[in-house]
Amino acid sequence: MMFRQASRVLVQSLRTRAFSSSLPAASANEAFEQAWKKVIPNIEPPKTPLSFMHPRPPTPSTIPTKLTVNFVLPYKSELSSKEVDMVIIPAATGQMGVLPGHVATIAELKPGILSVHEGNEVTKYFVSSGFAYIHANSHADIVAVEAVPVDHIDQSLVQKGLAEFSQKLVSASTDLEKAEAQIGVDIHSALNSAISG
Repeated sequence: MMFRQASRVLVQSLRTRAFSSSLPAASANEAFEQAWKKVIPNIEPPKTPLSFMHPRPPTPSTIPTKLTVNFVLPYKSELSSKEVDMVIIPAATGQMGVLPGHVATIAELKPGILSVHEGNEVTKYFVSSGFAYIHANSHADIVAVEAVPVDHIDQSLVQKGLAEFSQKLVSASTDLEKAEAQIGVDIHSALNSAISG
């Protein structure tokens, strides 16, 4: 009962103090903590998301000519603060081109080709999965579970792996075996498309 009453007081306090007066986020957080301490002084206030957030990097007033890309794997960094013209990522929703000035976005990666465009030079990587974080300040952070340059892929091994996982999918008897085989088929099919296309 005491917490319910405290939450009502906090909500009212925040509405009147923080939001109606258009206080910045840090002031809203302070208003929350002060309201909490008035109602429940012997219990520390809970942390709000604002407690853990860092200020966003400033969005430039003009669109830069280059996109700054960080492309990392769990064991190494492929690109670090590399200025490029564009990247095309294999998002779960389809191929996504990212140029300087792109709207802030988080995209899940599916198995496919990540291409980095720098002038007339295009570097292609096969990525298995991961996430791309595109920031409004023309920076992109791409985090992949596994990646390899496309020109390092052996087509005969891809064909062999696709045949093996296709056979495992047909003969799978449990849901776990089916899921593992399906992942193998998906990855090897994407690898095959990357090489041939």
